[in-house]
Amino acid sequence: MDDLDRIMAVMEQAFAPEFGEAWNRRQVSDALLMPNTRYGLITSEGQPNVRTLDTVAGFFLSRSILDEEELLLFAISPAFRRRGLGHALLGRFIESARSTGMKRLFLEMRDGNPAGILYISHGFRAVGRRPNYYRTPAGITLDAISHALDL
Repeated sequence: MDDLDRIMAVMEQAFAPEFGEAWNRRQVSDALLMPNTRYGLITSEGQPNVRTLDTVAGFFLSRSILDEEELLLFAISPAFRRRGLGHALLGRFIESARSTGMKRLFLEMRDGNPAGILYISHGFRAVGRRPNYYRTPAGITLDAISHALDL
């Protein structure tokens, strides 16, 4: 199993299908080929370095331009939630962005996403709203909330 397989395994478990937020394998693969795109994994034991037999509990995918970085995807498998892994992974993402000279981080999520509590606890603040930005597979539209964190 390579890292793309690991990311997809978490994505399939972590994103509720009724919102249509999960990316497909091609979208993730294409994103990873783009310059300034990076990802991070976390094991079920909270380790960032993944060995062959480790269970991956979560991942992030981001891209940067100049001194800003956008968190494109962030997920922890439901079986590993409420163990501090999301805090550890998000903290690692923020610290690595800071260490590479990023000045501001962004993310966008659907209004009502419970992950918003995690992002706010790490200093992200809502900076904008895009009405009816997302469309679920059932055709329901949802607002997107843009968040930023100044480093």
